[in-house]
Amino acid sequence: MANLIHRRRFTIEWGHCDPAGIVFNSNFFVFFDSSTWDMFEKVLGVNRAEIGKTYDMVGFPLVDVRGRFLKPAKFGELVEVESEVSEFRRSSFDVQHKLTVRGEAAAEGTETRVWAGADPDNPGKIKAKPIPQAVIDAFAGR
Repeated sequence: MANLIHRRRFTIEWGHCDPAGIVFNSNFFVFFDSSTWDMFEKVLGVNRAEIGKTYDMVGFPLVDVRGRFLKPAKFGELVEVESEVSEFRRSSFDVQHKLTVRGEAAAEGTETRVWAGADPDNPGKIKAKPIPQAVIDAFAGR
């Protein structure tokens, strides 16, 4: 089965950049986070603010993130982020991102996230919980 690839385009804004007009590296992780939420919203057909309620969870926090910065992205440029879930496990999953500028790779990122719910034994805390099969099936196109 081929992985579903989600694409999102946006323009680099001045607030994303350092004084030289080049994207500040930490903002690539903001782009990747937004792309992950956008992908889940589109695939599941549920507004991101309602995903938790719909799937009885509180979110999917990051537990590991990595990035490679290959070329600058600059103020005013149109960029595209391609994102895909590369692996679902019992309660965690990996997302791969590739950001391009004019078709050339500018940054790549990998996220590991945990499907998290309220901890029934410790109110106010969260803990990993199994990813619903319906979520995995939606990404498989079933």
